[in-house]
Amino acid sequence: MENTITEQNGISLFFKNNLGILITILCLILMPFVISLIDGQSIPSLLANESGQSKFYQGLAIEIFILAVFALSYDLLFGFTGLLSFGHAMFFGVGAYLTGIMLKSFGWTLLPILALLVLAGILMALIFSIVLPRVKGITFALVTLGIAQVFYIVIQSREMADYAGAEIGLQGVTPPEFLNPIEHRLRFYYIGLVILFAVYFLYKRFVDSPTGHVCVAIRENEDRATMLGYNTFYFKLAALTISGITATLAGGIHGIYNPIIRPAIASSHFTIAALLMILIGGIGTLSGALIGAAVFKLLSFFLEKWFGGASQVLIGLVYILLVLFLPYGIVGTIRARSFRWKQGWQRWMKILRFKQPS
Repeated sequence: MENTITEQNGISLFFKNNLGILITILCLILMPFVISLIDGQSIPSLLANESGQSKFYQGLAIEIFILAVFALSYDLLFGFTGLLSFGHAMFFGVGAYLTGIMLKSFGWTLLPILALLVLAGILMALIFSIVLPRVKGITFALVTLGIAQVFYIVIQSREMADYAGAEIGLQGVTPPEFLNPIEHRLRFYYIGLVILFAVYFLYKRFVDSPTGHVCVAIRENEDRATMLGYNTFYFKLAALTISGITATLAGGIHGIYNPIIRPAIASSHFTIAALLMILIGGIGTLSGALIGAAVFKLLSFFLEKWFGGASQVLIGLVYILLVLFLPYGIVGTIRARSFRWKQGWQRWMKILRFKQPS
């Protein structure tokens, strides 16, 4: 009887603590059907993956799911453990290129590829961890940038052109038939949705665990965590390994979904994109990574669609406004209840104000 009451209380607490996420999941499950009804498309047509607004927005959502998984991995590394890495895109790039090469050049099936991606994520995490006991802070960030740049140069080299496509990128990858994003986009959409929130809840479980609490302590004050008796290297290695495997798997999904795998996904610019996503949503919040990925992708897509070449200027302007008015990101500011509208407006006016010539 007591066990039944405990289980009921646990379920009730779970729904209470995750109400927003559960509502979001429900909305995303229904989204393809709602859009198809608004567009006048029949349900059988939707299930048959015929063209329409629903299929288009499914594709846009899939790209957000991939970016969100990547952003979550970076949030665990930087937002919760305090490890600033400028080479995190290397994990994503390795995942995408390994998937594409194994599908196209070697004809591997999905399960061996998944095992290879996990091994690759662990191996890269171990490579990055070699310098963990020796450097920290900005020095660690620069070392990871150097390691990632080596991979970025290698995939564009002539020697790898037959496999990686050099500067043009890897083209002609044939995805597994049951995951073909053109013929089975709705299926791909729901698989992507399941993967995203499975990663989210696994990360939430890790962050709430004793290991996760130590990672947060390392972020706040590593010397104090060491003084308390924790070997911080192993905790940072655990966070780096989990983050690396997740980012590599996100790259693998990208490699299956996109017809062309471009070298840009392994560049430092892509790592900065992950940093921007968690800054927009809120560093160290998990749910902020999801919101940040959605805002980042939707801003880029719609502003480029409406304003063309001027979109980059407008995107930069939006980022400035977010920093001024939402200093802890969207989720972080809401949680802290620190809406600095007045201070943000004053700073904005200072930026716009030109000094009068004397």
